[in-house]
Amino acid sequence: MSDHLLVVDDLRMHFYTRDGIVKAVDGVSYTLDRGETLGVVGESGSGKSVTALTLMGLVPMPPGRVMSGDAVFKGRSLLKMKPDEIRAIRGNEISMIFQDPMTSLNPVYRIGRQVGEPVRIHKQASRRQARDRAIELLRLVGIPKPEKRVDDYPHQFSGGMRQRAMIAMALACDPDILIADEPTTALDVTIQAQILELMQEVQERTDSAIIMITHDLGVVADMADRVLVMYAGKAVEYGALREVFDDPLHPYTWGLMDSIPRAGMSEKSQLCPIDGQPPSLIDVPSGCSFHPRCPYAQAVCTTDVPPLRDIRGGHSSACHCSGDPGFNRGCSLNVVREAV
Repeated sequence: MSDHLLVVDDLRMHFYTRDGIVKAVDGVSYTLDRGETLGVVGESGSGKSVTALTLMGLVPMPPGRVMSGDAVFKGRSLLKMKPDEIRAIRGNEISMIFQDPMTSLNPVYRIGRQVGEPVRIHKQASRRQARDRAIELLRLVGIPKPEKRVDDYPHQFSGGMRQRAMIAMALACDPDILIADEPTTALDVTIQAQILELMQEVQERTDSAIIMITHDLGVVADMADRVLVMYAGKAVEYGALREVFDDPLHPYTWGLMDSIPRAGMSEKSQLCPIDGQPPSLIDVPSGCSFHPRCPYAQAVCTTDVPPLRDIRGGHSSACHCSGDPGFNRGCSLNVVREAV
């Protein structure tokens, strides 16, 4: 029996549409331990959020279909659970901060009712206890005058305050795993720092694990223990933070690092974006899906799909050239932290 809190093994989630099969998640594997933070990075449309929604049992089936793989939480398969079993876990043992609070909050219910709902459902708390817990959580995430704002509706909150209310809701039951999907997108810089610090404090207090889905490599550099890089529904690099940031193995990871504005850059300096656009997940290129944008692509990259291989004792890459002498180059973790 695995000692890991969560084991995701070769997960593949496809959507069957009129236009074709959307391979939203097409082979993702990782493990997560208690007290650990996994940073999941990649461009929009790379499958980060769908991977998390699949774990939560929130992907509609149909059109979605799990093609293969598994996700084992505390020794039990999340994908094989009955609806009532996954509902008992969702919001209690595994919680998620959703990306868009405007569509995630119910506009006709007061904020306090929604924040306190997980406590009433999973902890059998009374209405008064749930309200007190909601006020406590709103205070924790920095909502001013929570005793009054607890009775407001979502439209009476700003975008940043709605996002903080979503974070409060996710923390209500002190979950074993907190999935944070772009949790600081709508927040200003000072509030971002407060929210990230709060998540770390909760993690230290409860020994919970965090899956941090973000485009912000600076957040990953500060919070993550391990990093999963995704591209076109696939995991292309996976390893410890220091290994991935200081000595990345995949050309796509190099491109992400080069796209970051760095401290001390002159006004004439230019960023080095990745050429081209991410592929359609209905019509993924043959071979390595990154090869049309990769300056290092070889003939084999256009025909053979590279597996995610362990190159250096736990540091894996899905690139035909990874591991070849002279191919790898580094990017300082400190440079990434200073760039944001």
